[in-house]
Amino acid sequence: MSLELAGLLVGLALVDSTSFGTLLVPVWLLLAPGRVRIARVLVYLAAVAGFYLALGLVLLAGAAVVGEPVRRFASSPPGYAAALAVGLLLVALGLWLEPLTDAGKRRRAARRGDGPSGPQRLLRWRDRVVAADASPRALLWLAVAAGAVEAVSMVPYLGALAALGASSADTLVRVAALAAYCGVMVLPALLLLLARVTLHGLVAGLLGRVDRWLTRTAGELTATVLFLLGAYLAAYGVDGLGWADVL
Repeated sequence: MSLELAGLLVGLALVDSTSFGTLLVPVWLLLAPGRVRIARVLVYLAAVAGFYLALGLVLLAGAAVVGEPVRRFASSPPGYAAALAVGLLLVALGLWLEPLTDAGKRRRAARRGDGPSGPQRLLRWRDRVVAADASPRALLWLAVAAGAVEAVSMVPYLGALAALGASSADTLVRVAALAAYCGVMVLPALLLLLARVTLHGLVAGLLGRVDRWLTRTAGELTATVLFLLGAYLAAYGVDGLGWADVL
């Protein structure tokens, strides 16, 4: 595997390390009242990394089987049209989740006020995480649920899989690279755990600020990812259909 690809994978993994499942939930565990329960944090992070490793292996195996037909379809007029349609749908969904105008933001706030969405839902998740009676099994299910919810919108992770799938490395190297990617994804949370254990309350303020920022911006980050992915797919479809010069 080339150094260029390795650097790309490390960069993408570090972006993924700031997501809800890989950083916000571990921060909640570290902020739980009382002594830091190291085993709970490690169980959760191992489950998250294991989930993404298993998912990545399945997707890489599937790409090896259907990769060529999919590539042919993606470079055909129906494929370009499908990319354009899906891209526009994702752009619309991103704007619906996080409108650009003040009026749209007010409508979104009113909509969220009618149900347990947005930050309210995150607060319910946090209550479950920090509960003193949360079992290892509950943490495992939480890791799987967080991974499943985020997997579709984790553009860096999907991009890393695409880069690995397109590389000329053999199977063992790809598996090892994917395992290393998943390890880097949880590395910042592990470093925060080490700081919390060794420095005790000195990092509590930092963890609290990270918690508040991620809780406040989680919806915005998801909407931004959906919007950017949609814009990329739409541009790909427009270019493939030969409409770029017309537009």
